[in-house]
Order: sequence, then structure tokens, then C-alpha cells
Amino acid sequence: MDKIRFEDVVRKVERFQPDADLDVLRRAYIFSAKEHANQKRASGEPYLIHPLSVADLLADMRLDVATVCTGLLHDVIEDTLTTLDELRNMFGDEVAMLVDGVTKISNLGKVSKAEAQAENLRKMILAMVKDVRVVLVKLADRTHNMRTLGFLSPEKRKRIAQETLEVYAPIAHRLGMSKTRAELEDLSFQHIDPEAYARLKEDVESRRASTEAFLEEVRSRISERLAAERVPFLRIDARIKRLYSIYLKLKKQKITLDQVYDLAAVRIITPEVKDCYYALGVMHQYWKPFNHRIKDFIATPRENGYQSLHTSVIGEEGAHFEVQIRTEEMHRIAEEGIAAHWKYKEGKGKDTSEDEMMKWLRRLVESQQDADAREFVDSFKLELYPKEVYAFTPRGKVIQLPTDATPVDFAYAIHTQVGDQCTGAKVNKRIKPLSYKIQNGDIIEILTTPGHKPSRDWLNFVVTSKARAKIKHWVAERQRQEAVELGRKLFEKEIARLKLKPKPSPEDPKLEEFRRDNGYPKHEDMLVAIGYGKLLPKTPLGRFLPEGKLEELDKAEPSRLQQMTQVVKRALRLGEDRIVVVGVDDVLVYRAPCCNPIRGEEIIGYITRGKGVGVHATRCQNVANLMVNKERIIQVNWVGSGGNEPYAVKLSVMTEDRTGQLAALTNIIANIKTNIRDARTDYSLQADGVRRIDLTVDITDVHHLERVRSALKTVPGVIDVERVTTPQTQSGQIR
Repeated sequence: MDKIRFEDVVRKVERFQPDADLDVLRRAYIFSAKEHANQKRASGEPYLIHPLSVADLLADMRLDVATVCTGLLHDVIEDTLTTLDELRNMFGDEVAMLVDGVTKISNLGKVSKAEAQAENLRKMILAMVKDVRVVLVKLADRTHNMRTLGFLSPEKRKRIAQETLEVYAPIAHRLGMSKTRAELEDLSFQHIDPEAYARLKEDVESRRASTEAFLEEVRSRISERLAAERVPFLRIDARIKRLYSIYLKLKKQKITLDQVYDLAAVRIITPEVKDCYYALGVMHQYWKPFNHRIKDFIATPRENGYQSLHTSVIGEEGAHFEVQIRTEEMHRIAEEGIAAHWKYKEGKGKDTSEDEMMKWLRRLVESQQDADAREFVDSFKLELYPKEVYAFTPRGKVIQLPTDATPVDFAYAIHTQVGDQCTGAKVNKRIKPLSYKIQNGDIIEILTTPGHKPSRDWLNFVVTSKARAKIKHWVAERQRQEAVELGRKLFEKEIARLKLKPKPSPEDPKLEEFRRDNGYPKHEDMLVAIGYGKLLPKTPLGRFLPEGKLEELDKAEPSRLQQMTQVVKRALRLGEDRIVVVGVDDVLVYRAPCCNPIRGEEIIGYITRGKGVGVHATRCQNVANLMVNKERIIQVNWVGSGGNEPYAVKLSVMTEDRTGQLAALTNIIANIKTNIRDARTDYSLQADGVRRIDLTVDITDVHHLERVRSALKTVPGVIDVERVTTPQTQSGQIR
């Protein structure tokens, strides 16, 4: 990679902003060079290379001088002794504000606790709402870090790459920055699964020469046809599909590389919008289109601002390729997204051209004001994907929703009260279930009943953050009242058992002191904790007994639950050497069958009714719904070494239909000294000659699981290896 020089950055800024204040840019460079003078990167290079490279990326985006200065200065507060006040005095309020915004989110990914990481991400989202330039600097920062990730340890590379793939690449996509997104995804893929990356790259490269020759011939023929039909065009670009995009298609559709029909694509750039449609007509006149693959994102742009015509066609000898048709301005917006909307006006700062693209984020922040950090982040990730479903009210109003949205999502999009009172829906004048997935062009009529309230089961199918937030709020309130009543009954029963006279009142000074010492603002909050099993009623009531009397009563009358718990824990080996509930003794703990967590995975506990504490992996698809009532969430930890006691884990291997493939898979597992409990082949072929083989193996921890999966992927013909968990509805999990 060529070294970036400061003068290169200056020339780029001058080219797009002839009246830019270059003096402040030079001062920012000199200050950054001085502050980072004695620092080195993991590669051994001077640290200054990093902020200079970030500034260069921002200059490529044609951003204003304040943002480019922020790129040069973004690490000085975190990594040097510079203070925010010093920056403000030297470079002004705007640069100081941007650097401060980047600094507040700079630790994202450097923490191990999920809650802390979620809180950092929330900071970044709030910073984006305040000024989107903060996240543009962060994306440039992450892009350069990903380009130089190879100098870090494998564990650190994988962690940073995973975070980039889950958070930063989707943010770039949501802001319409396809060029940045593409680079982040491919770089992440390279470090998350280097073996799969290397195999796929080798396969694609082996076809590159023939594919490029095919594309060159296609470009020539399209050019001839457009010229013959007198359709204006500026140029025709050609490309081979990105590696990560290919990987996702192979994984999702369970196909081989030979079956990826849009591996090759051409892009026609035209002068005006009308020329796009003329070009589309010519393409369909000479090449046969797939009707279901024609998409008009010009008339109906994606919410991130993307516009283009898409079609897939069949060329001579049955060769498939994709065609995108757009104007030059559409192309720039497609590549650069929100950065392409940025216009610097001397003395006025930025304009508001990006406001429309940020509406989705502002709506999210408003609807999630009372959510905790993890719930906020879950909602944010749902919002990162483009909305492509358009439905209508009976009066013709267009409602834009995410893919797979339901009538309940539609109802909440109209108004919260409509959503709460929704009892049914008519789709195109026919009654449909509330779980129906809305299709483009559907006319939705919501049926309501006054006084009706949301159902917890709706959480199993709604997809919008607003609908989930409103339903969760109602369910949490209802469950809290149930917990209060149960807690009150248990409290009264314990008073009777302890034979306390007179009966303690909620205002008793001893109870008030207990609540104050243990963080329960009101008597009702303490009853909720008792109702959920987080607090034993004898604990606060023990203050009304003489010292030692409570222990004496407990010894004389050991609870039936304690006896049962100890027996079950011994029988199922769920005791101290496996998982413990922090701060609570003698409670039954079991691994939830929906996700079957194994040692080494991050886990959370959920207090069930009558079954003890269910332990879920944080990756579990049910976790988001468990957070409906956060008071039933409890901290659990893996403890002890775990020994070599195995877990039965089922793996599903998608593979080409080859002779001896089952034997090849079992041999590779045996070679890494892993026991196979069961192996069977699904004799019904999947689409396009792909077969599924299910293996149940003994796994000791999450690292062992990764070794097994990686080994299986080395077998020739293997397309993908997935861990299989028991499908289970959320209503079956919450008790």
C-alpha cells in the first residue's frame, strides 16, 4: 500500500473545495505529528500514518475541512495528554465537538462485557444523530484499521473483524456507502474465516480470466446495441461479484460457485434518468430477462438513497449476467451514500441535505428512549437493513416497512393506539392472520377493538423497532403487576411462617432501611424482586427476629425446594462445577434447549416459573424477547475448569453430492480426536444437487466447536457447516 503524504490530502481538499481554509488543516497535521511523535503502530510504523490515512479517506469523500482535521486529530485525546479544551482553543468548537464525539465511541470493541459494548454503541448512535460526520470519521478510522489488521494476534483480528461485520459494515450500508461497506465486509470475511476466504478466492481467481473475457465481450455488444438504438450513455463498467457477497449467496441458497448466476455484472452509466429506461428497453430487446429479477429503484429508491435499475438477463449459450443502469449522480450516491450529499458552504457549515437519510435513526432514538443499552442495540441492528416493502392504507397512504413486516408492524406505523387495539387485518379485502408477511403493493386495513391490549405472542413475528418497543412495554407492565401480586402473597406467607406479631407494615423503619440498603426505592419494587425469585421474603423479614433465630428456624425446617434442588442438581450435574447464579444459592440451573449453550459462550440467566433459572447463550434468537422483562434476567457464570465433560452438539453439513462424502467427514473428525454420537445423510437431494449430512459430536467448549467446524470445511465439496439448535417459540420459553 502506497504511503500517504500530507500534501496529497491538501491537493484533494483543494480540488473539491477551492476556498477551503488550508491553514487550519496544516496546523492540525503539525499538532497531530507532534503529539504522536513517539508512538508506533503494531506494524512498527510511525503512528502518524494512521491519522494521515484517515484524513486521506475523508478527503476522498469530499468532506469539509473540519471533518478532515478531525481525521488528523481523532486519537489525540484518547492516546495523548491533549485535553478537549486545548483542542477547542486551537481549532475551534466544531473540530473539538467532532473529535470529542469520535473519542466517546473509540472504545467500542475494547470491552468484553456485552452491556458495556452495547452502551458504547449507543453512544455512537446518539453521536450520529447529533452530527453524522462523527460516524463518517469512525468509518474511515475503522477502514484503515481493517486494512492493517494483519499485524494483530489472530484472536484480536477475529474479534475486531466480527464487530466490523456486525456493526460498521451495516452502518455504512444504511448510510448508502456501498464502497465502504464492500471493503469492510471483504476484509472482515478474510479474518473471521480465513480458510473459507482462501478457498473461495482461489475458486473465483481460477475463473477470473474466462469471466473477464466474457464481460469484455458483453460490454462490447451492449455498446454496439445502445449506439445502434441511439441511446446516450457515458460508459459501461464491468465487475465480478465481491467475495463476501458470493459467500453469503452460497451459504443462503446452499449452492456451488457454478450456480451463482450473477457472478458477472455490467453497469451502464447514462447522462439522464430517461436514458436509463431507454437502455433497459434495449437490454430486454436483445437479451431475455428474468421477470422476477427486474427492480426499479429509481421510481422507488431504497431508504438509504440508492437509485438504479436492476435486471438479470440470459446471453448467448445460456450465460447469465446482471445489469445495473443509473445516471452518474446516482452512481456517486450509490458509492458514497450520505457523504455524497455533503456540501460545504463557507461560513455556513453543512446544509441539511442528509436529514432525510437520517430520519430512520431519529425515529429509533425517540422510540427507544427508555430502553436499556442492549435492547437499544438490538433495535438498532434491526433498523440497519434497508426497507423495501411498500403497502397502502385503504385511503392510499404509502407505508414503508422492512422486509417480512406484518400487519401488526403496519398498525404501529400508523399510530401506537391503532397497534395496541389491533385485533385483525384485511389484506386486499381478505382476512389474513396478523403474522402475514406483507408484500409490495398490498392494501392493508387494520381491524381494531377499543380496550384491546397487545399480545406477547406478537413478539414472535413483528420486525419493526417501534412495534417491538410498544409491545414489550405493555408485556413488561403486565408481568410486573403479576410479580407484585405473587411477591405480596409470598411475603404474607413468610410472615405467617415466622409468626411475626404485630404484622410489619410497608412503612416500618426496619423495612425502609432494608429497601434503602438494597436499592429498592418502593415497597412494590421489593415485592417484584420476591415475585421473580431474586429475593427471598425471609431476607427482609429476618430483621424482625432476634439474632440467630432465622438460622435456627431454617435448620429445623429445610425447605422442600432446597431439598429438591440439591437432588436434581446432583442428578443432572448442574452444580458448582458448571454454571452458577451470581448472588443466589440453592437454585436449579438448566441449559435452555433452544440454544444449548456450551462452555466458553457468553450466557445470561432467565428466572422461569417453577423451573429454576434457564441459561441461554447471548447469541440465542430468544434472548431479545427474554428482555421483555429485564427484572427476570439474572447474571450467571461458567465456573470451574469443566474438565472434559462433553456436550452433544448437532452440526448440519451442506455438501456437494459426492461418493464417500460421509466417510470423508467422519474421518476428518476422528483425526482431531472428537467422538461422533450420530451421523446420518438426508437422502433427498436439496436444490441443485446439494446434500445435507447431520452429525452429532461431543464438544467440550466453544473453541473445540470452532476446531471441528474449521476441519469439516477443509473437506472438498463442503459448502457450509452450521450448528443446529432446537427450534422453539418464545411463548414456550417464558413462564
